[in-house]
Amino acid sequence: MDILVNRAEFVRATKMTDIYSVEKRSEIMSRVRSRNNSLELAVRSKLHRAGFRFSLHRKDLPGTPDVVLRKYRVVVFVHGCFWHQHQGCSHASLPAQNVAFWASKLEGNKRRDSRVSRLLRSDGWHVITVWECEQKNGFARLLRTMTRLAS
Repeated sequence: MDILVNRAEFVRATKMTDIYSVEKRSEIMSRVRSRNNSLELAVRSKLHRAGFRFSLHRKDLPGTPDVVLRKYRVVVFVHGCFWHQHQGCSHASLPAQNVAFWASKLEGNKRRDSRVSRLLRSDGWHVITVWECEQKNGFARLLRTMTRLAS
């Protein structure tokens, strides 16, 4: 049996719920893309095929929306359920390790999302959120909304 050298190593060994080492998990998380990820590309593709033209990641708008349809005053945010804590979604659970850090970070993301949506709405923009777990329903809802606004 291996002898654990110090308390930190003991804590890490007994509380390890992740299948990856801390270093490997850090490497994996660093590769998560915040822009141009597969879900965002799919949303853009659907909009483009439906005939809508848009701009991307406009820094002059609060929150730098993923897709901006200026003609219709619509902004689209494409959110990952974990990162934006989609209420009621199984993907929105907290990690078992470093709970205080993740709770604070993810709660901050939610607060920022609410503030940004409020600012955009008060400026006259329609705000649409497409969630990772609702890809098909989210696409359909987005296209229905855009079709309604276009007519």
